Amino acid sequence: MTMEQTTKAKPAATLAEKANTLRAGVLGANDGILTVVGVLFSVAAATTNPFTIFIAGLADLLACAFSMASGEYASVSSQKDTEQAVVDQEAVLLETDHETERQIAINYYKERGVTTETATQIADDLLQKNALATMIRIKYSLELGHYMNPWSAAWSSMFSAALGGIFPLMAMTLLPVNLQWPGTIVAVTAAVTITGFMSAKLGDGLVKRAMIRNVVIGLITMAIHYGIGQIL
Repeated sequence: MTMEQTTKAKPAATLAEKANTLRAGVLGANDGILTVVGVLFSVAAATTNPFTIFIAGLADLLACAFSMASGEYASVSSQKDTEQAVVDQEAVLLETDHETERQIAINYYKERGVTTETATQIADDLLQKNALATMIRIKYSLELGHYMNPWSAAWSSMFSAALGGIFPLMAMTLLPVNLQWPGTIVAVTAAVTITGFMSAKLGDGLVKRAMIRNVVIGLITMAIHYGIGQIL
């Protein structure tokens, strides 16, 4: 059992980081799609100049990509700082109140169906080998020395936001004039359907509900910004 717990720690931490990077990518793509189409619809409803429409959409795409990247970097960096603070706090507890920490470890294994005698043996063995790594895994599900990478989340968010924004930008600027509006609506609807599907899969949510929700939000976004453009 000791070996099983040890071998699972690193894969679990790696999986969590990959999931966080994918989450950042999906959110970035969704934001890129909706912010760019919002600007495009506002500008295209106010002017028919294709260059103006393209520049506005491109500027928003770049701004959104860098904004998402900086936001993810700040968010994950804060999480990393919190994890490091938890490790420092746990190191102090092991020095000042080792017996309480030992009892927490024993209870951890007892709650998983292990007898008191076996739980005590496991806890003592792990605490003797690496007390700090054992306690932060038991209490916080963290792996010692392995923290979330803010750069991975930032790059994922930036590239996915740019990629998502390309869908409406290309549809609005490359399609023939008579197909610009319906083509962009179709492109955005398809794109947000995909991001809704992926977000539901990552979060173990209801796929159909997530897809419908994203499509409704996308349509509302386009309608609102079209109305703003008309007013302007």
